[in-house]
Amino acid sequence: MSEINPFQDTMKRLDEVQVLAEKLPAELWGVTKEQLEILKHEKRAILINFPLKTAKGVKIINAYRVQYNDALGPTKGGIRFHLEVDLDEVKALALWMALKNSLLGLPYGGGKGGVTINPKEFSKQELEEISREYVRQLHKFIGPTIDIPAPDVYTTPDIMGWMMDEYEKIKGEHQPGVITGKPLSIGGSEGRSFSTGLGAYYVLREAMKSSKLDPKKSRAAVHGFGNAGMEIAKVLFENGYKVIAVADSRGAVLNEKGLDIKKLIAHKEKSGAVKDFAGAMNISGDKLLELDVEVLAPASLSDIITSKNMKDVKAKIILEVGNGPISTEADDYLFKKGVLVLPDILANAGGVTVSYFEWMQNLTGDHWDEKTVLSKLDKRMTEAFHTLQDNYVKPYKLSFRTAAYIRAVKRIVQAEKDRGRI
Repeated sequence: MSEINPFQDTMKRLDEVQVLAEKLPAELWGVTKEQLEILKHEKRAILINFPLKTAKGVKIINAYRVQYNDALGPTKGGIRFHLEVDLDEVKALALWMALKNSLLGLPYGGGKGGVTINPKEFSKQELEEISREYVRQLHKFIGPTIDIPAPDVYTTPDIMGWMMDEYEKIKGEHQPGVITGKPLSIGGSEGRSFSTGLGAYYVLREAMKSSKLDPKKSRAAVHGFGNAGMEIAKVLFENGYKVIAVADSRGAVLNEKGLDIKKLIAHKEKSGAVKDFAGAMNISGDKLLELDVEVLAPASLSDIITSKNMKDVKAKIILEVGNGPISTEADDYLFKKGVLVLPDILANAGGVTVSYFEWMQNLTGDHWDEKTVLSKLDKRMTEAFHTLQDNYVKPYKLSFRTAAYIRAVKRIVQAEKDRGRI
């Protein structure tokens, strides 16, 4: 578990943004310290505890749902199943979701959920019961126009399907828009399963052009090999990058000549880990972060780059596929060092963007083909990148993270003003 409290670290980041943004023209900021306080407090935090009968006896399950801010619309955000889930982590994730949705121009506020378990220790039947009980406890607080959950770390389309089914049983009516990231057969969207990784690739593609870097002459390393990490590694490999290293929770592998990502995925699916991949050297996940590469893609958990290892990072571009992988102190250092950090609330917004498309299809009873979905995703991600670069980063020499926070916060605060709340 990280020694850094993610919520407190984000509060520190908001304060830093306020100081930097006050130097900008009023039309780009104009947010007072008093108004910024609205984003330092969650609207609602729900704590859940319930017993679960397992083959090994009764276990008490701890779970959370945070609805952080709803000025722009119903709250939206994933549910993660992970042993390190706690309230402050979920609060930080919910705030990041609020900022992410605002930045991408989505009609959502920010929410997030979590269940404090190691899903590998539970049977499929037990995971289904946990998922259904989570919805039984929360059904009064979620809905297509209230709060819309989605998958996150160690949650799957199957889990989303169970949750939607339980919600519909309770309400006695079809409500597919209550949850996104579902299987296609029950209202899921084409492209959702790989949208986070692909959205990150679209942002990186634009950054590479701006930095005048050639993908076919660029090395990449991916830290984290779950769904999003696997997808970004795959799309980088397919687009000519030399992916030389990949890490998962059990170790990492390195091949300076490049890894065959399709074969590595097959090896991971067969063995359960990336280590011991033929033709590659086993290394540590920490060592991967120090490799001399053009692109480093952290796609695991938060705070893997901190003051302890920030000076060892050699990558030219860091693509934050995971949430909160860089602490505020490390982020400031890397910016001053000249490292281009593409922040999580921009880089990994592909998942929630396609979740929005799924929600739209559910509300209208429509179904878009994959080409339509990916075209819309490409347009959203590309426009978001260039809006930040052209209006904030280049003219005011800001980091992409600071620019993203400024734009996202201003939109939320304006909505709060227009509602008469502040």
